[in-house]
Amino acid sequence: MKWLLLLVSVAAAEPRSGALDMSRELQAMQADDSANPGMLWVQEGEALFHRAEGRAQKACADCHAGLAGVATRYPAWDEATAAPIDLAGRIQQCRAERQQAAPLARESEPLLALAAFVTRQSRGLPLAPPEDPRLAPALARGEALFRQRRGQLNLSCAQCHEERAGLRLGSALIPEGQANGYPQYRLEWQALGSLQRRLRNCMVGVRATAPAFGAAEYTEIELFLARRGAGLAVEAPAVRP
Repeated sequence: MKWLLLLVSVAAAEPRSGALDMSRELQAMQADDSANPGMLWVQEGEALFHRAEGRAQKACADCHAGLAGVATRYPAWDEATAAPIDLAGRIQQCRAERQQAAPLARESEPLLALAAFVTRQSRGLPLAPPEDPRLAPALARGEALFRQRRGQLNLSCAQCHEERAGLRLGSALIPEGQANGYPQYRLEWQALGSLQRRLRNCMVGVRATAPAFGAAEYTEIELFLARRGAGLAVEAPAVRP
């Protein structure tokens, strides 16, 4: 009976944002747009969004308006590649096809800025990953990657962010590893960064070989994390230690 109650409790557990475990000072910094460092990227992204670029001399704003809720639905299925695509990938795709503009490298300042501006429009809205059966294989691979032991330390994402969530690693509290705050400003980076950067950091931390930015593995893990954290409010640009 005790095991049954435990299973029911785990199944009923709601996802928990890492913001709840931050200091009051960091929570206040995230909540105040005038103090949140990530807003510098949002402002730059807004300028880029309205700037005509490329051979087509088009701006993102020429095609896109009413962005609230857009970021809550990524990663999504991409017809062109017959694979999942994340928000940064969609921005890259739109620039190439509609603006005929030079590509923006993953983790470049302009791409982070555009992603931050678009995601900011969904702040406060719940993550709502699409219920698309075409995503099922990638979703399964993403969960498998999340639970796969890797690196010289032979650790998985799940061992830290599920089994040990709420405990401490040294002086640091281990969060659930939810993805509702990306792109986010991390004090350790002194910069804005994507979820892919954070995943790479974790892989390097367990002494594993990390795929290059833009690899399908990252999108698949992100897809699983979006489903795992469904219902959490978008916080981007979040602030974290």
